[in-house]
Amino acid sequence: MNMQTPVSHIDRLADALFRAAAALPLLLLLALAVGLVLARPARADEIVCTGQNLMEELAARDPALLEKVRREADATPNGRGLLWKVEKEGAAPSYLFGTMHMADPRVTILPEAAKTALEGAHSVVIETTDVLDERAMAGALLQNPELSMFVGKESLGDYLSEEERQLVDEALSKMGISFTSIQKMKPWMLISLIALPQCELERKAAGMAILDLKLAREATADGKELLGLETAVEQFSAMASLPMSLHTRGLVQTVKLGNHIEDVMETMIDLYAQGETGMFWPLIRVVLPGGEKDAEDYAAFDQALVRARNGVMAERARPILDKGDAFIAVGALHLPGDEGLIELLRRAGYTVTRAD
Repeated sequence: MNMQTPVSHIDRLADALFRAAAALPLLLLLALAVGLVLARPARADEIVCTGQNLMEELAARDPALLEKVRREADATPNGRGLLWKVEKEGAAPSYLFGTMHMADPRVTILPEAAKTALEGAHSVVIETTDVLDERAMAGALLQNPELSMFVGKESLGDYLSEEERQLVDEALSKMGISFTSIQKMKPWMLISLIALPQCELERKAAGMAILDLKLAREATADGKELLGLETAVEQFSAMASLPMSLHTRGLVQTVKLGNHIEDVMETMIDLYAQGETGMFWPLIRVVLPGGEKDAEDYAAFDQALVRARNGVMAERARPILDKGDAFIAVGALHLPGDEGLIELLRRAGYTVTRAD
């Protein structure tokens, strides 16, 4: 399969896009990346992921460190299970389900218990229904260009050392994209562009939807009420709220991962399939570049992208839960922990029990 597209063609496309609009939504950027990197869409049955489970490598290299990770995961409240039953007197039971925002069949094919809960639900709730309308997402970001782009004189190069810029430039060149064409893009947008493994890009090119989008489409087709807990702008604002220094370190770390991003994603999918949500953070901190040295960065990310949003989600989910018969699907990272959705709902008076 030819995986390259002439650089000059990509530069012309990128330059035209950045002249025409101040921002592009994440889904459109991913679509652009797929269109430029792949010569033709692969068939679903042709797509193979090559990543290796890092748990196995860690077990062989440093079993003591793996045991430490396991102990931390075991100590995480509600760190096992993807499907949870939510009950309150006077309302029919609802269900809370943890998703992974990928199109891998190991993710998108629901376990039987989750499938049954979904089929019986009157309403389906995802993080944001904006994912169903890319034009609306683009329009929202055009009204808030500072969330995704450098809108003044500054550019990405201003926040990178010469060595870091070279690393990013080399990584982009392998995708057939020049640094010049993306220099007005905020680092978190660029990370979203380069962080997906090749097999996931191929799935998107083949028209395979991520789990959240698949659930939303099926709910609409079945005539169920479809609701969202956030807007896309709120999600982008949460990401943009993090310090630029954190974003640039994340970009450089992602570039340094190179092909190992396949291994990271494979490991996360394996943990997800086992319902080991409490293992996500402890393992990420020891397998990514920088590791435990970047504890402050992970804490800031966790606060802005997980914990703060958990509070918003829980508050907005309450009137939906009070009606009953809802199937609420959000990223699995939002479920565990003392400030996870499960604990927040319990504190709000709901009985939440594992249902898978």
